[in-house]
Amino acid sequence: MAEMLRIKNVCKSFGPTKANHNVNLVIEKGSVLGLAGENGSGKSTLASMVCGMLKKDSGEFYKDGKLFEPHTPQEANANKIAMVVQELGVVGTLPGSVNMFLGKMKPFKKGPVVDLKAMEKLANELFDQWELPRVPLNIPAAELSIEQRKMLELARALSSEPDFLVLDEISQALSQDNREVLYKFIKKFTDMGKSILMITHDLEEMVEICDTISVLRDGEVIETKASKAYSMDELKRLMIGREVSGDYYRDDHEESYAPQVILEVKNLNVPGKCEDVSFELHKGEILGICGLSDAGIHELGSALFGMEENRTGTVFVKASNKLLKKPGDMIATGGAYLSKDRDAHGLMLDASIEENLIVPSVTSLSGALGFLNPRKTRRLAQDASAAFEIKSSGLSHIVRRLSGGNKQKVNLSRWLIKDLQYIILDCPTRGVDIGVKAYIYGVLKKAKKDGLSIIMISDELQEAMGMSDRLLVMKEHKVAAILSRTTDFTEDKIMEVML
Repeated sequence: MAEMLRIKNVCKSFGPTKANHNVNLVIEKGSVLGLAGENGSGKSTLASMVCGMLKKDSGEFYKDGKLFEPHTPQEANANKIAMVVQELGVVGTLPGSVNMFLGKMKPFKKGPVVDLKAMEKLANELFDQWELPRVPLNIPAAELSIEQRKMLELARALSSEPDFLVLDEISQALSQDNREVLYKFIKKFTDMGKSILMITHDLEEMVEICDTISVLRDGEVIETKASKAYSMDELKRLMIGREVSGDYYRDDHEESYAPQVILEVKNLNVPGKCEDVSFELHKGEILGICGLSDAGIHELGSALFGMEENRTGTVFVKASNKLLKKPGDMIATGGAYLSKDRDAHGLMLDASIEENLIVPSVTSLSGALGFLNPRKTRRLAQDASAAFEIKSSGLSHIVRRLSGGNKQKVNLSRWLIKDLQYIILDCPTRGVDIGVKAYIYGVLKKAKKDGLSIIMISDELQEAMGMSDRLLVMKEHKVAAILSRTTDFTEDKIMEVML
C-alpha cells in the first residue's frame, strides 16, 4: 500500500523531559494506526507535532512522500491534516456553527456581516455527509453535552476536507450508540483511501478498529505490529513495562452489600432529562447506571446532586434523615458528586494541586476565627498526594499541566480522603490510561469494602458490568430495568434492555 504519512527520527523535549525520542512510524493510505501508551508516554505530543500545534526538535515528516513541516494547524490543514484533540476544544461562548468555521469565515462574510444561516446550513450538510448526529448549532457550545461537543469537533475537523485525521481520545467521551456512529464513520473515511491516527485508552476498541498498533513508552516506540497480533495482556505489559493482571475489575460474581439503605430516590423528574426515577442505594454497594446517549444517565447524576432546574421528586439520605434539594445538602450529609466533565465542573485548572485538594475540606481545616491552618492544609495535601500516588513536581504544580490520569487522581482523592457516606461518580475513568484505570478500580473496590456507597455512571458497558453490584439501565430518560450482578450481567441482556 502507498504511504500517507511517514514519521522519521522525530524528537521532542520539554526541558530535561524527553517527550518523544527517535520516533519512526509509517501510516498507509486507507488504514488506521493506533497509538497505545500510558498518559505521559508521548502520544499526544507526537500527534500535536504532526498537526502543527507543537514544533519538533529534530526529525522529519513526509506526507504523500513529500517532506513537510507544519508550523501551525492552518499549515497542517493546508496539507489535508486535521485533528480532534483530547481536551474539549470549543469556544463555549460561541454558537456551534461559528465554532465549526473559526478561522475559515471568509466565505460567509458579506461586508462587515457574517451570514450565520449559510454557515449553519453548510455545517448541517457536513454532519449529514459523514452520517454524524446533528447537534444544535445556534446555541453557545458550552450548553452542549460533552458528546455533542465531541461530534461538533469531529465535524469541524472534517470541514477542512482532510485525508489524514488524528483522533485523540474521542471515543471515551461517547456512549455506546455514538461509539458505533464513530466506528461507522472511521470505516467510511478509510474506505475512501484516507487514513487515521487513533489514540484511545480503550484497548479492546483499539484492537478492533485499528489495522496496526504502535506502543509508546517513555516517548519511544517499543513495538509496532498488526493489531490482531497483540493479546490484551501483551499490550498492557508493553505499555506499562510490567505484567498487568488481565482482569482488573472485580473478581467476584455476586452482588454484595449491607441491607442498610443510604440513599432513597423516589419519582425523580427533570423535564426532558429524566422521568419518574426511583431506586435505593445500599451501604457498601456499587450501583452502576448506564444507557445510550439520549437515555439521560448523566443528567440523572446532576439531578441527584441538585444541579438541574425544575426537579421534582425526592432524594433522601436515610442516616441523616435529610432531603437533598441543593448541592450543599449532599456535601453536608457526607456525600459527593464528580461530574463527567472534570475540567469544567470539577477542578480549578489554573490552581495548584494543594489548592484543589483542600477545597472540599476547608471547613475542617479552618481555625476558630475562620482562617485556614497552613500546617493542616499542607499535611492533608501531602497525605492525599502520597496516598493516591499523584505524579507531579510538587504540591504547587498547576493542575492544568497534569496528565488526564493525574488530574482524575486529584479529583477523586480530595473527596475520598473525607469521611464520606456515599459518592456519585460520572465516568470516573474517562480519559485515563490502563494503569490509572486499574488503580481507580482498586480504590473503588477498597472503598466499597470499607462501606462507602457508590453510584457509578458509565458509558463503558464492560466497566459497568465489571464493577457494579446492580445495574440501573436507562432508556429514553426512564428506568428500563435494574439488573443483578448475580443473575443478569451479560452484555446481550443489558443491550437488549438498552435498545
